Amino acid sequence: MSRILTFFTVVAATTLFCVEVNGLPYSYFQLRKHGQKREAQFTEKYFIQTMDHFNFNSMGNGTFNQRYLINDTYWKKGYGPIFFYTGNEGDIWEFAFNSDFITELAAQQRALVIFAEHRYYGNSLPFGKDSFNIPEISLLTVEQALADYAVMITELKKQLAATDCPVIVFGGSYGGMLSAYMRLKYPNIVAGALAASAPVLSTAGLGDSRQFFRDVTADFESVAPECSDAVKMAFHQLKEMADRQDYSRIQSELSLCKPPASAQDIRQLNGLLRNAFTLMAMLDYPYSTHFMGNMPANPVKVACKTMLSGPDLLTNLRNTAGIVYNSTGLFACFDQYSLYVECADPTGCGLGFDSLAWDYQACTEIDMCYESNNVTDMFPPMFFTETDREQYCSKRWAVIPRPDWLKTQFWGNALSTASNIIFSNGDLDPWANGGVRKSLSTSLVAVNISGGAHHLDLRGSNAADPVSVINARKTEGELITQWVKMERTRLRQSL
Repeated sequence: MSRILTFFTVVAATTLFCVEVNGLPYSYFQLRKHGQKREAQFTEKYFIQTMDHFNFNSMGNGTFNQRYLINDTYWKKGYGPIFFYTGNEGDIWEFAFNSDFITELAAQQRALVIFAEHRYYGNSLPFGKDSFNIPEISLLTVEQALADYAVMITELKKQLAATDCPVIVFGGSYGGMLSAYMRLKYPNIVAGALAASAPVLSTAGLGDSRQFFRDVTADFESVAPECSDAVKMAFHQLKEMADRQDYSRIQSELSLCKPPASAQDIRQLNGLLRNAFTLMAMLDYPYSTHFMGNMPANPVKVACKTMLSGPDLLTNLRNTAGIVYNSTGLFACFDQYSLYVECADPTGCGLGFDSLAWDYQACTEIDMCYESNNVTDMFPPMFFTETDREQYCSKRWAVIPRPDWLKTQFWGNALSTASNIIFSNGDLDPWANGGVRKSLSTSLVAVNISGGAHHLDLRGSNAADPVSVINARKTEGELITQWVKMERTRLRQSL
């Protein structure tokens, strides 16, 4: 979901060794982190995947190489559970390097860990460089991705002599949605799911379209009410200058590479600036991170300190946006069209091929008609209705969105008959209230994390972790242990 940049090119920060196994390349990576070399413990491999699981006569009646990462360091072979990450909208290495809780839990439970890359993202391109053409992109659906994971799990269990090993799926954000959907769709394959920061309700068109940016605003208000007031006033000053078409001053005040020249340029600028605050709210971790960009510790507090650092609010707004867009301080100006692309996701699609894939998904199944209105939030009015979505998607991708499809296909808010899913959410995360915040049964458990940002619980243990996330991980581990035991019992009884 909200992204300003493509994921960092992981190879640039790694040492890579390539060999071949059964004719397919795989790699072993070492990640340099904070100046130290840390073994990633993952082997990169490729799985020969079916292009179209649901149509024997389609253009996709073939196969493609789907990337996955595997770590058997802690696995009790043939017995320990399999922890499977349902990859989402980006390079799978980035999720593996930012989801160390799964590996930590694997060490405790002697599990095999697999991170699978989502089709049309990273290196898993069914049609290579043509994957984002029409109609080739039409095989990018939630259903195809879930079928990919079901087939991969089934086949890898056979290859690894692990047919009796229970499978638990994990995912964060859209990946968390997929982990929940895997348990709903393939309970014969998946014994349980940890759906971290999974907005399964809001992306199905359920809830209030004002919720997301209202909750972004609430994060800044919680630091200091005058902080959100300053942001609102800065945007108001920007609007006044735009109304006067004082474009050269806007360029100067905000250090833009080019002056805006139209109402569309101003909308683009507002989107760029709004997206910076969105990312800081999502990634408001208590320590510095390098995920979807370089963030300082507690970026919302840093942003508020910057917004309140002096009387020139537009300078403060520029410097606050720079926390996200110019973390290195090397850029002399902001190129608003290269740093941010308006798309069918008002929270941001990112850049590059991954952004094309996410834009298409937001135009078909994933419904994100979120708005800012300057009343319930601190941002300029920027509306994105179902009509707006339909018009954009028809022009961009020649598709008509299906606003109710996720409710029909994946149950919407009628989840009470499901089982063995953890819905975890941090109260600092603007996606949280688009997900499940109350337990629906003893096996549909909501874990709410005070002081937690976007899927903080999936990240590795850190000295700065709040007690709430330590307790959340403990609860999650205990539930997963129960599910693994239950699945082993079921498997024994079925023999």
